[in-house]
Amino acid sequence: MRLLVQRVKEASVEVDGEIVGAIGSGLLAFLGLHQSDNVNQIPWMVKKLCGLRIFRDENDKMNLSVQDVEGEILVVSQFTLYGDCSSGRRPSFVNALSGSEAEKLYDQFIKEVQETMGKVQTGKFGASMQVSLVNDGPVTLLVDV
Repeated sequence: MRLLVQRVKEASVEVDGEIVGAIGSGLLAFLGLHQSDNVNQIPWMVKKLCGLRIFRDENDKMNLSVQDVEGEILVVSQFTLYGDCSSGRRPSFVNALSGSEAEKLYDQFIKEVQETMGKVQTGKFGASMQVSLVNDGPVTLLVDV
């Protein structure tokens, strides 16, 4: 399981010309699922996402979490986070979890983020999405479990 986390001033996801998820200040998290991932990894990853101390405190130090600043979270599924570019010029996605198993883990991840944060915005699993964001910092982190 892999998260690409960006601290944002705002972010949104559009599918077929319609905004399906949008946030103000908070975190945009792209979730990639590996074929060996399972539901037992989700609580650790959710705790890590919601507890990352990457927002500025009164001393301009990254010392506050999205919960501390009452920020928002937008989660977008992204199987390409497990794209392997080590051979040739076309990425291989054989390591990415696909289909209904990936959607089940994605849905469970969303559910647990919602339980922690009270709410969460999302993209649309499996859809072609256009993601817009204003990265704050910029701050972008890769979190693996």
